Amino acid sequence: MLYSPIQFRNLELNNRWVMSPMCMYSCEDGVPNDFHFVHYGSRAQGGTGLLIVEATGVVPEGRITHKCTGLWNDEQMQGFKKIVDFVHQNSQSKIGIQLGHAGRKASTWNGKQLSLEEGWETVAPSTIPYAEGERNPHQLTISEIKKLVQDFQDATSRSLEAGFDVIEIHAAHGYLIHQFLSPLSNLRTDEYGGSFENRIRFLVEIVDAVNELLDEDHPLFVRISGTEYAENGWEISDSVKLAEVLKNKKVDLIDVSSGGNISGAKISLFDGYQVPLSAEIKKETGIKTGAVGLIKSAEHAEEILQKEEADLIFVAREILRNPYLAIQGSFEGKGECDFPYQYDRARI
Repeated sequence: MLYSPIQFRNLELNNRWVMSPMCMYSCEDGVPNDFHFVHYGSRAQGGTGLLIVEATGVVPEGRITHKCTGLWNDEQMQGFKKIVDFVHQNSQSKIGIQLGHAGRKASTWNGKQLSLEEGWETVAPSTIPYAEGERNPHQLTISEIKKLVQDFQDATSRSLEAGFDVIEIHAAHGYLIHQFLSPLSNLRTDEYGGSFENRIRFLVEIVDAVNELLDEDHPLFVRISGTEYAENGWEISDSVKLAEVLKNKKVDLIDVSSGGNISGAKISLFDGYQVPLSAEIKKETGIKTGAVGLIKSAEHAEEILQKEEADLIFVAREILRNPYLAIQGSFEGKGECDFPYQYDRARI
């Protein structure tokens, strides 16, 4: 099953391996460079079914750091296009991009908030900093929220021009959209705060705006934190409710991670620790899900799929260690995986 194809809209992936989006902190002015070309190109040569490019800011102040990728201008789009064209011309892999805004967790370096002289003012749904000692973020006005919805749509337009196959919206890990979702970081009393329906409004408006540009050849994924590990915070039951809404909004897959919004939250880490969250959302809503979180082997990935706990396997640390994870897993399990013809003598 791990090496069986799967379809989202009209797009078919050759296998269920996905390179999870991971920040590389290696840009100047948001423009991907030769490092990114080699980084993503090597994983495509490794047989990965889908690559998802790291969290990419839709506006400059939406980046986590000043070294993160961006997609608010055409120079950035052209940098991505070089990578996308190589992947399409030299592999059977598909490639997507994760669009996001870091909100109150922006303007950092090495996990620490930068001064205003070194960084920039952060924004959020409410004036609550992420960690003790950080500056209060600017509370977004309704007109600023509407502008950000447009920014996500504009970045989607550039993503399509660059040739990306999949768009993923980053609504996890305590970044701006997640900050709106959680009652612990969103204390607004207008139409973007309070009730569950109001707190998900920003995400739903982004989904609608992005889907206006997507056709049947370009699926839409959304990454969420299934739980934020905090009392009275966002929980798996909320994620199930959200997934039901997103399913009816033509979202094709929920990429299920966790945590990131509450500083100091206690998380028990073990291999596959987030898989139960993916399984619960898939079971309760029927929407396709992606499992992520310390999945290290083809054997474990296959087990998750066979138990119908997910439809795609997102890998992060393991694919950093081994760009050829998908190919090597196919050798072990006798599966069929795209293999560069230039390397065919090393097949077995």
